[in-house]
Amino acid sequence: MTPTIGKNIKDFRTKLGINQQELADYCEISRELISMYESGKRDVSLLHLEKISEFTNIDIEVFLEENPTEIKPDLALAFRANELSSEDRKSIAFFKEIVKNYLKMKKLECDGVQA
Repeated sequence: MTPTIGKNIKDFRTKLGINQQELADYCEISRELISMYESGKRDVSLLHLEKISEFTNIDIEVFLEENPTEIKPDLALAFRANELSSEDRKSIAFFKEIVKNYLKMKKLECDGVQA
């Protein structure tokens, strides 16, 4: 499974115009560790895979697929991705997490009312 995940990380990262250092900075790890993940030399920790998923806006499950056929990055990342700075990408990922948590809270609130 490690080579598959690593290949997918590299493929999606390059499609999105993100370099290894930007991804490493967001995950708070070394660029060398990203390189080892991508080459299949190291297993990707769940924590790092979650961070990579946040930054690229790609569901974790997609990284596990042997032949992912589709990439659905957030429009903010896909549109003019080469013009986004590393800080822009971090802000987008952070905002996405806020929205995701808000939606989870709303769902819990609605589920509680229906119970």
